Amino acid sequence: MSEYLEQLRELIKGEVSRYRLSITLTRDSLSLVRDRDVVMIVRDLRDYVELSYRGRKYTYDKWYTKPQHLASTILNTLKVQEKAVE
Repeated sequence: MSEYLEQLRELIKGEVSRYRLSITLTRDSLSLVRDRDVVMIVRDLRDYVELSYRGRKYTYDKWYTKPQHLASTILNTLKVQEKAVE
């Protein structure tokens, strides 16, 4: 299992429940799921992580984007999305 994704899960697990999301972690990916629908996927691609959200893919270099940085990006995206729905 990816150490990067495990660290990411620990950083976001307390907050994602606020958005009615659960976390599914596999060997090389982390998925945020709501009512069996996948909302966001983060894949560990060795030197990079790829975040898929709303049909778009964003690639981050793991050297520069530590788990706490990606956690912040994910939580900010969820917060903005929630406000847009209200």
